[in-house]
This record gives sequence, structure tokens and C-alpha cells, in this order.
Amino acid sequence: MASITLNHLVKQYGDGFPAVNDVSIDIADGEFIILVGPSGCGKSTLLRMIVGLEDITSGDLLIDGQRVNEKAPRDRNLAMVFQNYALYPHLTVFENIAFPLRLGKGKHSEEDIRRLVTDAARTLELTDHLERKPGNLSGGQRQRVAMGRAIVRQADAFLFDEPLSNLDAKLRGQMRSEISQMQRRLGVTSVYVTHDQTEAMTLGDRVAVLKKGVLQQIASPRELYEQPVNLFVAGFIGSPSMNFVPATVSGNVLKTAVGDIEVDSRKAAAIEGKRLVLVGVRPEFFEDASLVDEAKLPHGSTFTAELTHTEWLGNEQYGYINFDPDPEVRSLLDGLARDMDADELRPQIVVTLDAASRIRGGRPAELWLDTRKLHLFDPETGENLTRDAAAGAALTEEANAARAEEIADARGRDRANV
Repeated sequence: MASITLNHLVKQYGDGFPAVNDVSIDIADGEFIILVGPSGCGKSTLLRMIVGLEDITSGDLLIDGQRVNEKAPRDRNLAMVFQNYALYPHLTVFENIAFPLRLGKGKHSEEDIRRLVTDAARTLELTDHLERKPGNLSGGQRQRVAMGRAIVRQADAFLFDEPLSNLDAKLRGQMRSEISQMQRRLGVTSVYVTHDQTEAMTLGDRVAVLKKGVLQQIASPRELYEQPVNLFVAGFIGSPSMNFVPATVSGNVLKTAVGDIEVDSRKAAAIEGKRLVLVGVRPEFFEDASLVDEAKLPHGSTFTAELTHTEWLGNEQYGYINFDPDPEVRSLLDGLARDMDADELRPQIVVTLDAASRIRGGRPAELWLDTRKLHLFDPETGENLTRDAAAGAALTEEANAARAEEIADARGRDRANV
């Protein structure tokens, strides 16, 4: 296993466009890092730079402290799992998994090859399929074969390039779980590229969010969700995404399309001197006012709004409120939409309601907003003015400790089963 260090990496093409622009990340031995962002943000280019399939324009790439910029891919001892599986259709599952071992030309005996392939197959529940051809396997089984080939190489790190994007939703969920459990058991350093929110939030120890080749923030999924550094990260992480509501500032009162919102002294100090801010509100910060516990009421703001419609999902509901922004705010929302590779950010507020709520579209409804959890953003720079950096760092430290315990437990179970 190995650590991977990215020091000010830049990838510039002939037209001068920096696909990766001054990215620095320290990946610890055994850590699972997710690279996420919209199409064209540079995440796959960065992965290919690590494995050696793309030249590095400037900066240093270190594996276990050794600079490898000029090393060929085969000399970096990294295993890559591709989106399209890259299996040989004429070979059995056994021979597909064994292929990188046979490339060693005498380095591994037949007995070693059989042991390593059998162990990998057992880990990935492929034992019953070793004599089958890839064409007779499901998409999930084929992806497991591709991972088996990476495992037997005993590589220093695994690199995943959107490995689940070709699978249907149910298989993606199953494979997510299998990849997560496998990485815990093996404790191998892993870098995983995805555009999928759920994969990013459920798989990684830390998630690196990229925008136009620039690293915006790297932190645990929970820190990204609760303490985003800027508008882009706040809008990109989370589904449904964070609502952005324009507000004019009057002391500690924010005048918004859904009424006046009073904020605490810390938030008021952070926006002092600002004329206009964007209020970041996650859908779950709202509740049906009639269902709010009385003890919570003083910690929020109650307002009346008309929902255009609601969507009942069984365990919860989504409600939608339209608002009419002024031209300045409309321009800001359009720019943020372009950054996130979306057609537009509609001037709309999404609220999450309890499944028991009787609020329906087309009628005025009384809603409660938890004002303790609001984020306030500078509309010009995108900076989160109310981010609590210390609280965010504590969330990532907590996640790191929990992950270390999970890995230790997984390895203990494996030893007990041997």
C-alpha cells in the first residue's frame, strides 16, 4: 500500500487551457478519496495523470514519497478499474483475473496464480463463475471481475474511473456496497472518480470537489454538506440541492421572498456592511409548521407561502415554492448553473415535508424554517460568509476516526474467518 501526494499539479493542453490547475492533495496510505465535479471539471484527467496515462505539465506526483512524474504506467504499480470493464471476451473469468499475473513472465508460479485468483474470487463472490466467459455475466459480475484483476496485482493503490456508470440503479447500489466493503477489508489506497452524488457521499473518507480544473474543497462528505466553503460546493453537494434565496440585509434581519428572517449575532456580524446576500437553505431545514415541536419553534422563523405542487415519496414529501428574483440575482443564478453544468437554476425553493403533512399545492401553507442552520454567501465572490471552519474540521476528524475503526473491525472479521 502507499500514500499518494499531488503537489501543485497542472495539466495544460496545446491551446493553453489548464484542464487541471494547481491541484494539491495528500492521500494517506489506505485512504479512500473521491474526485467529484461536473463534466469537464478535470477529475478524470487528474486520475489519468496519477496512473501515468496523461503527462504532467508542471508540479510533482509522489507515490510513497518517491517522485514518479516520468515513470511509465507499468512502473507505478497502480491498478485501474475502468468504466467499460476492459475484459477479454475470449478468456474465462479465471484467465481475465489472472492476466496481469501472467504478464510477469515467470514472476508467479501457477500455484501462486491459482491461489491469488481464488482468493480474489472468494472476496468478490465470483468463485462459481471462474470458468464462464464475460459475455455470460451480468454487468455487476463483469465489474467484479475487473476489480478482481486489480486485486491480484497487489497494487499500491486502486484507481476507479466511473466504474458504475454503465449499471442500472439497483446494481449501482449493490456494487457501491461491495466496493466499500472490499476497500475496508483490503485497506488499499483508492482514488475514485464519479459524477454521482450518492457514490461521492457514501464511499469516500474524503471528497475532493473540482470546478474547471481547480480544487474547491476537500473534506469528509459530512463537512462538505454541513460546512461548504462556497456557493459552488454548496450547490453541487446534496440532492435535492441547496436552495439559494436572495436577501437584502437590514441589521440582523434578512428580507427575502419568503418573509423576514432574523439571524443570530454571529451571522449578523459576518454580513455586516453587505447590501445583498444569498441565503443557502437545504430543503430539510423546512418543516410543516403544524408538525413542529413547540420546543423548536423559537429557534426558527414561521412564514406563509403558496406551494405550486407537492411530490409524495412515501417516507417524505417535496414541496415547491416559486419566487421572482431581480435581474441581478437572476444573472448570479444563471452563472452558478453554468458552473454546475446545469441548464438553469430555477428561482424556486424546494422544501422537504413529513409524509404526514397535509400541505398541498395551490393553497397557502404555513412553514417553519430552522434559521440556526442557514448559510449566507457573498453573491460576488461565492464565499460562504458564515462557514464554521473549526466545526467542519471536527466533522472530518470524527469521520476519519470512525473509518479507522471500521477498517480495523473488517480486518478482524477477515482474520477470524481464515
